[in-house]
Amino acid sequence: MKLNILVTAGDGIGPEVTSEAVAVLKETAALGGHDFAFTEKRIGGVAIVQDGTPLPDDTLAAALNSDAVLLGAVGGNEFNSLPPDKRPEAGLLKIRAELGGFANLRPAFAFKELAVNSPLRAEIVDGADILFVRELLGGLYFGQPRGWDKATNDSGGRAWNTMVYSREEVARVARIAFKLAQVRRRKLTSVDKANVLEVSQLWRATVNEVAAEFPDVMVEHQYVDAMAMHLMNRPRDFDVVLTENLFGDILSDESAVITGSLGMLPSATIGGKVNLYEPVHGSAPDIAGKGLANPMGAILTAALILRHSGGLESEAAAIESSVRKVLEQGYRMPDLARGNTQGLTVLSTKEMGAKVRETMKEQLSAVGS
Repeated sequence: MKLNILVTAGDGIGPEVTSEAVAVLKETAALGGHDFAFTEKRIGGVAIVQDGTPLPDDTLAAALNSDAVLLGAVGGNEFNSLPPDKRPEAGLLKIRAELGGFANLRPAFAFKELAVNSPLRAEIVDGADILFVRELLGGLYFGQPRGWDKATNDSGGRAWNTMVYSREEVARVARIAFKLAQVRRRKLTSVDKANVLEVSQLWRATVNEVAAEFPDVMVEHQYVDAMAMHLMNRPRDFDVVLTENLFGDILSDESAVITGSLGMLPSATIGGKVNLYEPVHGSAPDIAGKGLANPMGAILTAALILRHSGGLESEAAAIESSVRKVLEQGYRMPDLARGNTQGLTVLSTKEMGAKVRETMKEQLSAVGS
């Protein structure tokens, strides 16, 4: 298998966790005889400083000529005074739009070793396995018109954003969610606010239309406020959760409570010209360069690259199994230790990456034999 992967490590802890994900991919290629080529480009705050823009033209060109894009994280407090279209996050929104991926896949899972790290009771979260399918190119983040009239009065005037979806935008992401549900536990939960929002009424009606194409998948609808509560008191009841952009952003981040840390959550954006992969966490500039960043989300993101862009299911599963085995063996990052280190070994970012690779090598060797 040959894969050309663009690496845009970004800001803050992005370079640290991305380097561990790349190391896992290189180890996978070496063990499996695959040809993975890596190109590095800038995005986000580092690109603003060095190139004057959050998404340089050569980064976008390289992305469009790649088989997959691996992104670390973008953002930093020093850029908060810039206009929204000049901030690091603008580069992320633009590359998403240009690559055209409209379905953002965000797995959230917990097993015994993670359940004990959750602030929720272990019996609530143990065994939870949810796949969020978030529509990524519509809704409030991209809808027009949008703006901020700062001159209206002394208190800052008024601002506005527009939530817009077409039937086809909803249908295409719904079909991906239904297909994923077919190979999982055959249950799909669609999240909206149809009791208040016309956009959500269109969303629900369209999901019901698409559901007729997948009679083997059970469908339910939840209002977003109720879903936020259900995620915390009965997460094991959900399989594939389909949401619009804003709701998906919030709910999938909330699901970090299930795993015990945002640092455990990977994501893949599919459906466009080139798939885009990134851990869910942000740039966390307060811990950058200290070896405290959890690389598991980025490493699990590497597994998604192998699954969705490489078709290498065995290798992807080996990485995911290795992460679990490392946790079973009592190794933790500080965000998962939560101050209780009895019986645990707390590692640095690089040490954890090396431990996962060591375990993965054993997993892949077993697959090869």
